[in-house]
Amino acid sequence: MIRVLLVDDQQLVRAGLRMLCESVPDMEVVGEAAEGATAVRLVDEVTPDVVLMDLRMPGVDGTTATSRIMARRPSTRVVVLTTFDDDDHLYPALAAGAFGFLVKDAAPNELLDGIRRASGGDSPFSQVVLRRLVEHAVRTQAVQAPPPPPQTPADITGRERDVLALVAIGLSNPEIAERLHLGVTTVKTHVANLMTKTGSANRVQLAIYAVNAGDK
Repeated sequence: MIRVLLVDDQQLVRAGLRMLCESVPDMEVVGEAAEGATAVRLVDEVTPDVVLMDLRMPGVDGTTATSRIMARRPSTRVVVLTTFDDDDHLYPALAAGAFGFLVKDAAPNELLDGIRRASGGDSPFSQVVLRRLVEHAVRTQAVQAPPPPPQTPADITGRERDVLALVAIGLSNPEIAERLHLGVTTVKTHVANLMTKTGSANRVQLAIYAVNAGDK
């Protein structure tokens, strides 16, 4: 059973998320919070596996709450629910330790799949959010006059290079598996190997690496 904590300042949004999560047999909503301070306290009390986190809330915002949760319980998976005008908040939330990013208007099955993937150790990212994060990073690097793009490590295999290119355009592991006719477990192994070989701490860093290396 996946234990889920809902954090959003809009009661209607929380109610909809609760109904969605409780419509499937493998999820249990263990708490709700309307702002970040309550969320941090509840994480200690109800020990959720996954926190669905809004970013813009009164009082303690989602980014600050994510940072505090990660400091206290780093094994908790915080998945940010974002809107299309949240760009200024995305990168700070990633730096704070957010495990994944999904758009609020995602299809119900995508949200449920994202919760399951986060619980299983895979970082869920809506394609549009991953692209925005990568574009933000590339723009920032351009302004700061970064060093020349990194070269892809020589020990990356041809199949890993295929996977890397698809990570760069925001595809999830199941989507990559379908595109390349591979098993999802095989894709997860390739992604893990790529993170190790490129020194990437998360999927966003791996996508940024691919873009900078010209492997998109």
